[in-house]
Amino acid sequence: MTGRTLALTFATRNGTTHEDVTITQCVVAGWTGRDKVALEKHIKELEELGVKRPASTPIFYRVSAQRLTTADAIEVLGHTSSGEVEYALLQHAGQLWVGVGSDHTDREVETYGITVSKQICEKPLAPVFWPVEEVAPHWDSLVLRSYILENGKKTLYQEGKLAGMLSPDDLIRDYTSGKALSDGTLMFCGTFAAIGGIRPASRFDFEISDETLGRTISSGYDSVSLPILG
Repeated sequence: MTGRTLALTFATRNGTTHEDVTITQCVVAGWTGRDKVALEKHIKELEELGVKRPASTPIFYRVSAQRLTTADAIEVLGHTSSGEVEYALLQHAGQLWVGVGSDHTDREVETYGITVSKQICEKPLAPVFWPVEEVAPHWDSLVLRSYILENGKKTLYQEGKLAGMLSPDDLIRDYTSGKALSDGTLMFCGTFAAIGGIRPASRFDFEISDETLGRTISSGYDSVSLPILG
């Protein structure tokens, strides 16, 4: 089976380990809002860009695991793509872990094919994960944030608590029909509406913050635009 091998850090309250992990299945969960008002806002936000309303929510898109990257830069076509921060679940060695990534998406392609748009861009991922069991007691208080470089300044682009999204148990149950995720599966688990609307940027920084235990996983990347010549 093909997959993507990444050098990852597993950080627990008792220490850290470093492993080369092969991810064999990548899934992007869409429209995962627990808050139906916020979910509708994000759907309308995408409708304004020409993206059709989903037939059902949540929905799960398979993406090539080869698209995953922990690099600090990606190459994109033209100037119509943008990042969006998402919490990420990883099933590894019989345990469920949580991290953070960016479902970078080509918005022009998204208007005529969401599934296709998910394959066009690389999917940046922070290389650090926490055990879900360590954050489960205060899961809803975890915070996702993203920032873009805009007019030369680092600008807050997205922010929200995971209380606004479906829980890992709910998403996994919906995706697997009640089974556990198989080892080597990574799932992007949804995002929040962009502050000021969806727009491209040359730099995208993202993080998940655990204020209860006083720790943050953060990463970021530059988007290098390639010319479209016809």
